[in-house]
Amino acid sequence: MLKVENLSTSYKVLGGKVNVINNVSFEIKKNEIFGIAGESGCGKTTLLKVLYDIIDPPLQIDAGRVVFEPEKDGKAMSFETGEIRKTWWDNISYVPQAAQSVLNPIARLKHQFLDSVSRKQLKKEGADNVLKRVGGYLQELNLSPDVLDTFPFQLSGGMRQRVIIALATFMAPKLVLADEPTTALDVVVQKDILLLLMRLQKQFQNTMVLVSHDMGVHYQITKRMGIMYAGSMVEIGETEKIFNDPVHPYTRMLVNALPRVGDSRPREGIPGRPPLLIDPPKGCRFAPRCPQATELCKNTPPVFSEVKDGHFAACHEIVAKEAAV
Repeated sequence: MLKVENLSTSYKVLGGKVNVINNVSFEIKKNEIFGIAGESGCGKTTLLKVLYDIIDPPLQIDAGRVVFEPEKDGKAMSFETGEIRKTWWDNISYVPQAAQSVLNPIARLKHQFLDSVSRKQLKKEGADNVLKRVGGYLQELNLSPDVLDTFPFQLSGGMRQRVIIALATFMAPKLVLADEPTTALDVVVQKDILLLLMRLQKQFQNTMVLVSHDMGVHYQITKRMGIMYAGSMVEIGETEKIFNDPVHPYTRMLVNALPRVGDSRPREGIPGRPPLLIDPPKGCRFAPRCPQATELCKNTPPVFSEVKDGHFAACHEIVAKEAAV
């Protein structure tokens, strides 16, 4: 469905560039919910923007590409970086971070929904019929069709989030990219939004990529997930295995720091801080914080490779252990 091949990106800044995505490769399968997790500033949002083909200065692609291969009416299609935006809304949609702020505050919601429909479809169906279908769809999402006549500021945060999700899924795209869809919402509304995303994915049988720094969100909704650190993908595997048997030192420390029901023992955070991406370490980017780091780790970047069946990691120690087995 979606392939990321040796992708490296950066932001141009005064005095050089910030290396945000560092040689990332992975594949997202058809009809799955794939999660991307990591600390703030690790490049999750930038990666999602590149997947959606939002590549505007100062962001630039230094190497690699993204290949999007949806199917429509039984016919396979292929779009690469620079072409993916041609299929926005119809085959791929995007729920941006802080989605409550992206709605046009001076336009009624019905006009914003009509803007998301292709001119060809609008001409064929007519605006009134499209809005009638939108109203019915909003009811499925527990929203009154009357919200189409409102402005965004007249709705609560949870209602605006549902409207954004409705905008992103109304055309039943094959791939939905969601960036922190539950941020700034209370826990009750967060649960409702997560259940809604899961129901829509099951209903449309589409693929979803969910970005969140909240590991609990990934545990509840994703089937596979990737762990990012300082612009690099350090581990990918089934979500259950990531939580129960993490292999990369960063993932292990991240999971061990999570609170657990019934366990009152104090949790230890990860010592140190992520490196500056304008001048990252020349070896493994986690080496300065890793208790198992060797000279090899400090000087040579690890290769992202399959260390177990369907489980990938970028770690010299893990690769050496697997080779010795």
